[in-house]
Amino acid sequence: MLSRGAAGWRALRWAGRRPRARGLRASPRAWSAMPSWVIDRYGSNEVLRFTRDMVFPIIHFPNEVIIRVHAASLNPIDLSMRSGYGATALNMKRDPLKLKTEETEFPLTLGRDVSGVVMECGLSVSYFKPGDEVWAAIPPWKQGTLSEFVVASGNEVSFKPKCLSHIEAAALPYVGLTAWSALNQVGGLNKSNCSGKRVLILGASGGVGTFAVQLVKAWGAHVTAVCSHDASTLVKKLGADDVIDYKSGNLEEQLKTLPLFDFILDNVGGSTEKWALDLLKKWSGATYVTLVTPFLINMDKLGVADGMLQTGVTVGSKTLKHLLKGVHYRWAFFMPSGPSLDEIAELVDSGKQDACPARTGTLSVLEYSTR
Repeated sequence: MLSRGAAGWRALRWAGRRPRARGLRASPRAWSAMPSWVIDRYGSNEVLRFTRDMVFPIIHFPNEVIIRVHAASLNPIDLSMRSGYGATALNMKRDPLKLKTEETEFPLTLGRDVSGVVMECGLSVSYFKPGDEVWAAIPPWKQGTLSEFVVASGNEVSFKPKCLSHIEAAALPYVGLTAWSALNQVGGLNKSNCSGKRVLILGASGGVGTFAVQLVKAWGAHVTAVCSHDASTLVKKLGADDVIDYKSGNLEEQLKTLPLFDFILDNVGGSTEKWALDLLKKWSGATYVTLVTPFLINMDKLGVADGMLQTGVTVGSKTLKHLLKGVHYRWAFFMPSGPSLDEIAELVDSGKQDACPARTGTLSVLEYSTR
């Protein structure tokens, strides 16, 4: 089963009161508030606040569902958002027409992953019904999952893998969809074209990296993983054919001794981009995909218009530069997708991957308890 490695994160549990019984249609009159972890400003950990008076979510569109949260997990994106990362772009997405009278996103609930039970469905939702066990990754411009309830679009939700508990399931959606976006939607890899390809994964022991190792291995690729020595046992267990310790010497020189690669997934960024593309097979369709991009930072620093312009110039020039050298250069981002989660759930339930996620003891999972 697909595993998520995020070493050093601290496991958390929190308890709330047992919710009262409610009818099919939730409304402010029936239930006006719920417990939630929120922030009222950007900053470090002290800005986090627990409240029992967060406004209860309401279905605004017919394709939405309300999910009762059984478990949620924390990702690096939550820490970044807590500090204000991406606020300019996310606020534009939250209110593109500037219809709100108050220009504030607060109180803001963090948390992207959720595993829980459907409580209510919009009128156009036919694929789910109340009582279904589901999982999802909520987009960062929406209120998050560190609450008793959360609203999601039906096309962002999928049935939870049967073999996973809610705690285990909550560890996978965000990293799984991020890896899926990079490998499949941007990189073009899939189970029908991946067999025999040489894939290099930089930063293979993190959440996205451990998922990516298992995914491309399940699709038949030869996987070379780069991580620290203390994570090598885990990464080998997840299916990597070759594991290289980036601390054991000059990483670039170590990788140059290996045959060239068909695909590189870069979870590290920084100086690796300067030399990693030289490891690809030229004029063969080989692709480099990085998850470390300046898109949100540019908008935070330069504003929406100038930030988008600078981003466009950067990605355009890099794409053209490397295309002329015979390789493809791409940026990838997290993309919410229920259909992609359906495919991930099928892989998890098939048992093709090793080690259930939360059993590794390396996750930060927040469970809502009704006891």
